[in-house]
Amino acid sequence: MAAVGDIHLSADCAGLLRPAFSVLPDCADLLLLAGDLTRHGLATEAEVVAGEVREIGVPVVAVLGNHDYHSDEEAAVSRVLSAAGVSVLEGDAVVIGVGGRKVGVAGTKGFCGGFVGRSAGEFGEPEMKAFVRTTRRSAERLTAALGDLSAGGCAVRIALTHFSPVPDTLAGEPLEIYPFLGSYLLAEAIDTAGADLAVHGHAHLGTEHGMTAGGVRVRNVAQPVIGRAFALYRLPVDGQGAAPVLPL
Repeated sequence: MAAVGDIHLSADCAGLLRPAFSVLPDCADLLLLAGDLTRHGLATEAEVVAGEVREIGVPVVAVLGNHDYHSDEEAAVSRVLSAAGVSVLEGDAVVIGVGGRKVGVAGTKGFCGGFVGRSAGEFGEPEMKAFVRTTRRSAERLTAALGDLSAGGCAVRIALTHFSPVPDTLAGEPLEIYPFLGSYLLAEAIDTAGADLAVHGHAHLGTEHGMTAGGVRVRNVAQPVIGRAFALYRLPVDGQGAAPVLPL
């Protein structure tokens, strides 16, 4: 499996990633895009992203990120990507056949809030309640989507988000902004429903490797973190989790 987030493409980036993505059929069964695919959330920028991934020879699954929402064109961004064959997830899941087995990806953008002991609560002003409820509802949808994959007999289940479910992969970011980089509610969803791997982006100064309290491996695939066009991970179907492999 290949994964990358935070590619932030704009009109002047056409063709930037296509050469790297063209080798994916030789080394991966699918490509995950962990949000912030555009620079300012414009449909015209999404057309550039679509051009990079259209007919690359492997299935492409994506969630949007905060940049993709910036211009209030997120619905158009999703339509453009979907028209190019990308499965764009928001609180739902997709099942892909890989080597005769079912690989399921459940996705949501996620949102902010912070982590255990240092998190926002659903209390006080309506604005604060709405802030936390946004993350809670996102986590609830992720739980349901992962549950659907389990019920569907998927050999491998992947949780794909933009915001981080754990603080581990934020190491290197200023502590003051941790609450705006993710939420423990996403990790609770992943641990409650179960997954073999969680993939996210958003934290450009963070760290690649982390783990939920329940033992699910987490990977921050923001491009500034992985330092290449995509990261590769081997996903065994024996329940032992995801083992990272070197890029080809």
